[in-house]
Amino acid sequence: MPAHSIPRPRLVALLAKAAAQRVAVVGDAMLDVYLKGDVTRISPEAPVPVVRVRERRYALGGAANVAQNVAAIAATVELVATVGTDANATQLRDMLGAIGSDPRGLVRVDRPTTTKTRVVARAQQVVRVDEEVDEDHSEAAVQELLVVVEHAVARATALVLEDYNKGVLVPVVIAHALRCAATRGIPVVVDPKFRNFFAYTGATVFKPNLRELEDAMGAAVDLEHPDTLPALVDRLGVGALLLTLSERGMALIAKGTGGAPSIHRIPTTAREVYDVVGAGDTVTAWLAVMLACGATPLEASIIANFAAGVEVAKLGAATVTQSELLAAFDDHHSVA
Repeated sequence: MPAHSIPRPRLVALLAKAAAQRVAVVGDAMLDVYLKGDVTRISPEAPVPVVRVRERRYALGGAANVAQNVAAIAATVELVATVGTDANATQLRDMLGAIGSDPRGLVRVDRPTTTKTRVVARAQQVVRVDEEVDEDHSEAAVQELLVVVEHAVARATALVLEDYNKGVLVPVVIAHALRCAATRGIPVVVDPKFRNFFAYTGATVFKPNLRELEDAMGAAVDLEHPDTLPALVDRLGVGALLLTLSERGMALIAKGTGGAPSIHRIPTTAREVYDVVGAGDTVTAWLAVMLACGATPLEASIIANFAAGVEVAKLGAATVTQSELLAAFDDHHSVA
């Protein structure tokens, strides 16, 4: 069997443990709003199209989409995030309740609930309207987050830190979450952004994409140079670096038992790429759940890669169930 695969009995055994896991997702939650309609004329007020809205749809975004993906795998999830006091907060709470996310993790703050509204006409996005404040949260909010994080991690078998640079994952929250996870001995998956990129020392798997990594390093990253990626793992101070490479799959760089790092290239399993939106969130969720189930970082990465291959064949930010993943696994190996 190829080095980038996993025996089916092992996969089935890991999936069977998913329902017993509880993942704490700490990060920036968002509400995505889609207004779909038709354009039949130009506004007399300005040279812009008039969209007559026929449909309004809501979706979970950011860390809330990671939580949704965790729930789709049949694990229990608790999202630690902030929401405002507006109608969008109520909508977000209701949707999180529908997937079974523990409501104790939501902290109310005096700012708008981060909301992205997309106006779509004839499958073409006309405009996106963002309602958000992306500054770090106030000291009072941070103190409340520290308490909520500690309680959430105490109930969890894995931790996800999902950063969208919207103010939740400030350095003190990051450090506290990592300490709590280390005390409990549970795996930590990090999906970073630029602002606090080097603040995640001790994480189990650190998962940037190539652009995020190069932005943080301030230079292009030579993936073919044998010393580049192992040096990055040492600099970041993490157990493993999982670099997502879009159509080129993934690269996992993990510290070996003897100290020498191992490098694994995992080719994409996607047959059809319809929409890449949300694929990173799917990968993050599957990594966390599989690590909680006892998978090695390599096993978890291989499984998450299959999940990504399923997700990109769907429209928009979507989830991937266990049955869908097994079907994709079987289909891939029947062809291979």
